[in-house]
Amino acid sequence: MKVFVTDAGSGFAQALLPALCSQAAVEAVTGVDTRPLPYAHPKLKAVRLDTPDAAVMPMLEGHDALVHLAARPPAHAAGAAGTLEARVRPAHRLFQAASAAGVQRLIHLSTASVYGTAIHASEQSPLRPLPDFPYAAEQAHLEQLLAIDFPHCVRLRPHLIVGPHAHPAVRRLLRQPFYPRLPEPQPLFQCVHEDDLAAAVVLSLGPAARGPYNIATEESFSVRDAIHGRRRMRIGLSASAARSALNFAARFLPYDIDPAWLDRASHTLLINCRRAIIELGWRCRYTAREALAATVA
Repeated sequence: MKVFVTDAGSGFAQALLPALCSQAAVEAVTGVDTRPLPYAHPKLKAVRLDTPDAAVMPMLEGHDALVHLAARPPAHAAGAAGTLEARVRPAHRLFQAASAAGVQRLIHLSTASVYGTAIHASEQSPLRPLPDFPYAAEQAHLEQLLAIDFPHCVRLRPHLIVGPHAHPAVRRLLRQPFYPRLPEPQPLFQCVHEDDLAAAVVLSLGPAARGPYNIATEESFSVRDAIHGRRRMRIGLSASAARSALNFAARFLPYDIDPAWLDRASHTLLINCRRAIIELGWRCRYTAREALAATVA
C-alpha cells in the first residue's frame, strides 16, 4: 500500500509518519507540506511545496490511500478570510482529485468540536459547532460534503489531541499555573494521545473502515483538573481576568492562543467511542492523566 499524507510537517504527523512507516503492509509514504518534514525514513518521500493547493493534485496518482490532516490555522487567522464555502473548497477538491486518480482509501482527520456541546455524542449526533469556532464549522461543513460525495471516506473525530507534539497553545495552557474559575458543575472534556490517534489512522486503512469515528479517552476531566494535576502551584482566575489574560497573550506575546478558547471551555463536550472500538478494534493505550502528563513532560 502506498499512502499519501497532507500537512505532513504538523505536530501530529510526527506521531503518524513513524506509525505508518512501521507497518509491513505500507510500502511507501508520500508526505507533503509547505514546511520541512521533521521525520525521515527509507519508506518516506518528503515533498516540500511552495503552495498547498494545486501542486498536490498530480502527485496523487499511484497511491492507494489519502490521509488528509486538516491543518489548523493560526488562532488569529482562523476564519478570517473568505466565506465558509471558500475555506472548505480546497480540501473538497483534494478528495475529488484523489478519487479521480483512483485512490481507493480516503481518510480525513476532522475534530470532535463539530458536535459543539454534547454529552456522550455518538457519530449519529447532530453536528452543531459553537458559533465562535470557525475551524469547527469548516470541518462540519467539509464532513457533510464528504458524506454526500464519498460515503466510504473515513472521517475521524478526535477530541483534544495531546502528547509530546501537541499544538503549542495546548502545551502552554497546560504548563502555566492559571485556570479559569468556571461555574459548577465544571464543564468536562476528553483528550487523546497522539500515538492512540495515529493507531486509529492505521486501522482506518483497513477495508472495513467507513464513515465517521469518534476518538478519545474514556476518562473525562475539567480544565481545573488538568491544571491541578500538573502544577503544585495553581491560581484560579475569574472569568473576566482569564479573558483579559488571554487577550493580552494573543495580542502582545508570541502565543498562538485564541481568546475565544475560554468560551469554548465553558461548554461540556463528551463523545462516545464505541463504534471505533467495535468496528476498528481500536483501544486507548493512554489514560487521560497519562496523555496530559506526556504533553507537559
